[in-house]
Amino acid sequence: MISPARRWSLLAVVSSALLLIALDNTVLYTALPTLIEELGASTSQSLWIMNAYPVVMAGLLLGAGTLGDRLGHVLMFRIGLTVFGVASLVAAYAPSTGVLIGARAFLAVGAASMMPATLALIRVTFEDVRERNLAIAVWGSVAVVGAAIGPIIGGALLEVFWWGSVFLINVPVVVIALIGTFLIAPPDRTDERQTWDLTSSLLAMAGLVSVVIAIKEFASLPPSWPIVGIAVTVAVVSLTLFTRRQMRLAHPLLDFAIFRNNAFSAGVLAAALTMFVLGGLQLVTTQRFQLVEEFTPLQSGLLVTAAALGSAPTALLAGGFLHRVGLRLLIAGGLAVTTIGVVLAAATFTAPIPVFVIALVVTGLGLGAVMGVASTAIVGNAPAHRAGMASSVEEVSYEFGNLTAVAFIGSLVALVYTATLTLPAGAPPEAGDSLATTLLYANGDSDLIETARAAFDHAYLVVMIVIAVVTALGAGASRYLLRHHGVGVPASAHPHH
Repeated sequence: MISPARRWSLLAVVSSALLLIALDNTVLYTALPTLIEELGASTSQSLWIMNAYPVVMAGLLLGAGTLGDRLGHVLMFRIGLTVFGVASLVAAYAPSTGVLIGARAFLAVGAASMMPATLALIRVTFEDVRERNLAIAVWGSVAVVGAAIGPIIGGALLEVFWWGSVFLINVPVVVIALIGTFLIAPPDRTDERQTWDLTSSLLAMAGLVSVVIAIKEFASLPPSWPIVGIAVTVAVVSLTLFTRRQMRLAHPLLDFAIFRNNAFSAGVLAAALTMFVLGGLQLVTTQRFQLVEEFTPLQSGLLVTAAALGSAPTALLAGGFLHRVGLRLLIAGGLAVTTIGVVLAAATFTAPIPVFVIALVVTGLGLGAVMGVASTAIVGNAPAHRAGMASSVEEVSYEFGNLTAVAFIGSLVALVYTATLTLPAGAPPEAGDSLATTLLYANGDSDLIETARAAFDHAYLVVMIVIAVVTALGAGASRYLLRHHGVGVPASAHPHH
């Protein structure tokens, strides 16, 4: 039995690493305009600076969890931390866009190695179910807070330092967390029977990357149909081969039988949805307030944290009360509250700022309840020897939600903007690519600036309605999946090792 002091100290160490992983997903939202300017990145390069990290991470996560079951999660955590620290240094001093994209992909290798280990270590360290629910809720809150304060930290650092500082801040945290694992981590448990299948990992990665490329290309104007066709074909072939291979393997990377447990499936859906809402909301809201209302990067970063501030208390409360109220109320109810918050935000984004902030806080209250227990629904409903795989599925669902938000919501806002903007005669066609480029070409033409900002507000409203509809459908689906998980029904099918 591990002493309480060591258990909670280990939680602090794995949470600090998780904070970095979540931060790096969103720290560039506010830094991107500066990066584009200083490195001279094209539109597609800037998208890959953002997406190289979550795409590579989503592709590697499934394999990393199973590899952790085989080699030991403490070892995977240390390897991941080291790679993450080195990649942060390379990214901070990247001389060109290509090097930066490469460094972001390398950061993802480190993040994918340690992310399933963070949750698997909580699973094996906290043996009491109620204590574990609370520890996982803390873990979930750290993920939300990290993603939420990313834009603020990015904005604050840019006010004082150069853009590389957004990566350099990772290094001291990595060093402290590494020292912490040597002082307090439990002895590693390895399972030699687990085999790790590189082919499955590569097929999963090819499938996920192709899905993202297809979404991005489909939503650009005009779409390149050959690229969409190739990406869809690669995605279908890779994911079909991946599925068939898992059915044949004695130790699959992903055991599809686990999805027969409705609570597990609802947890996966909920995890993906929360990141879709949070990622999409942050991305378009920071853009809108910087470009339409002329907020600084720091001000727009502070604005979107309202959602995270709302989510932190409900995430912790949800973990603490899960054993009493059950999964259905917290997940389906949380998504319903989130839907109300997004609808309010869509109705009030042109109102005075305090009114809009209240809408964001309501959205956060709903998201927190879901994120506080989605991880428990996933990890608690997988057998202990599958802890790594369950953790990986959970991370993939979060990452995929975030990725889809950036790819789909980012592309949709550009699509609606370009479709509704009428450029004056004589303006070059590329002036309509995005609000940022229109403002560059406007040369102080106040009519064009007004028209462009009105078109962007129209696009923002459409995107918010889409997010609300997706969340409402998710609330209905999770209520159906969790119909037998009402008040007093245990959240975990596997409460003990």
